[in-house]
Amino acid sequence: MGTADAVRQNLYSIKLVDDIQYVLILSTDHIYKMDYSRMLTQHIDSGADVTISTIELCLEEAHRVKVNRSGKIYGFQEKPAIPEPSPTNPSCATVSMGICIFNKSSLIPILEEDARNPTSSHDFGKDVLPQTIEKYRVYSCHFVDENKKEAQYWLDVGTIQAYYEANLDLVAVSPQFNLYDKSWPIRTYQRQYPPAKFVFAQEGKRMGIAVDSIVSSGCIISGGRVVNSVLSPDVRINSYCEVDKSILLSHVNIGRYSRIRNAIIDRDVHLLENTIIGFDQKEDRKRYHVN
Repeated sequence: MGTADAVRQNLYSIKLVDDIQYVLILSTDHIYKMDYSRMLTQHIDSGADVTISTIELCLEEAHRVKVNRSGKIYGFQEKPAIPEPSPTNPSCATVSMGICIFNKSSLIPILEEDARNPTSSHDFGKDVLPQTIEKYRVYSCHFVDENKKEAQYWLDVGTIQAYYEANLDLVAVSPQFNLYDKSWPIRTYQRQYPPAKFVFAQEGKRMGIAVDSIVSSGCIISGGRVVNSVLSPDVRINSYCEVDKSILLSHVNIGRYSRIRNAIIDRDVHLLENTIIGFDQKEDRKRYHVN
């Protein structure tokens, strides 16, 4: 019924283990690099019941958190029309990143009380955190970016447009988000596929080629052209195809002579020969979701 309710339904797994003292709650549609141990250390040292990771954004983008100079949170607003400026930077406001550490001893009664409230929507941002601030010690932990770029990187990809833009940024010559930092590897599940393969080199006829793109393992570019795109594992681009500024999820097969532009193709989709997407919005709306 809401983000807080989702956690409440899993409290049994926390209650089963006696030596759990702290619970870290994360949003799964955000992209950033963060060392959670820094946050946990601050949480313990401050004697907080709850610690919320925060970031400063310019006022027109910001919402949610009011912090005093000691770092204690004294107010929490969900997308106010006029955000309150940060005490350390008047041009910015302090924003919740949706990352929280709770003492186990605090989390359980907080969620159980919220579950009993018939007027609650059982959402952390709308209901739980504003109520918690009034009764518990809630502190802010400022985000320290591990991305090693000039501008700090934290992105909410909760919309199709944000998801699309975040993926296409990765194919830039120098993307904002660094996937290739060996000192901060990204751990993820990867199935075993053969290496990507590019076949046919008939200049002017058909050529398997991908430029300014990310091509995952198991992909076969068989006489087609891929530009400014992200290909997930096990994608096949057949002869005479053109794929531009697109994101293809796993196991996609693009039929011969197809032209795809500005598209997100979902996993396991097989497009017929001569499919055209992204060139005529009126026609696209008849068959596809147009954002």
